[in-house]
Amino acid sequence: MLITIDDVLTTQELATARDLLARSQWQSGAITAGPQAAQAKNNQQLPESAEHLTALRQLVLGALNRSPLFFAAALPLKVLPPFFNRYGGDANTYGFHTDCAMRLSPQRGEGYVRADVSATLFLSEPEEYDGGDLTIEDTFGTHGVKLKAGSLVLYPSSSIHAVTPVTRGQRQACFMFIQSMVRDAGQRRLLYDMDMALLQLRQEVGESDPVVRLTGTYHNLLRRWADS
Repeated sequence: MLITIDDVLTTQELATARDLLARSQWQSGAITAGPQAAQAKNNQQLPESAEHLTALRQLVLGALNRSPLFFAAALPLKVLPPFFNRYGGDANTYGFHTDCAMRLSPQRGEGYVRADVSATLFLSEPEEYDGGDLTIEDTFGTHGVKLKAGSLVLYPSSSIHAVTPVTRGQRQACFMFIQSMVRDAGQRRLLYDMDMALLQLRQEVGESDPVVRLTGTYHNLLRRWADS
């Protein structure tokens, strides 16, 4: 399931994030790559010691917490503290790879998070750089994603994906790993489709008896499939 969500960040939040990133020190992106991914990864990333990392993480997590579409699509149980990367110059690409299934939280004592859903929050406008498409393979083919700044794409962490070389400008983004309450991607898709259909039905016919009963079916499926 590949889902995009527009305007996750407000205009002011996006401006704040970009200002903090402009005043940050960057390191090689290999600091969070597994052995296989490290061979394909050539970008830069904010290290855990970065001065503005805590403020950036709080800003992004606050935006996610108020997004009903993010909750409906990811059904998040745990969200690993967000990371921030940039592509440009000599550090401009990330070849095809898959995300590690288990990610150790950078925050002491929080242990591992199972990566069910990956997310990229774009922080640069598409016209500010050439290339830099997030390329995701799924059962329906290969998809290139390049969203406006402040918008988010969610996709299964099991997907093979890459970032094409940035040949002009600079691409900045936030990337995240989410452990879902519903581990199975197919079940998450069914629940998301049902939730979106129910939302439309409520707008068209209100809380009719069939809508109430279908809502009960949605929650009963969530009870059956969810872990917490």
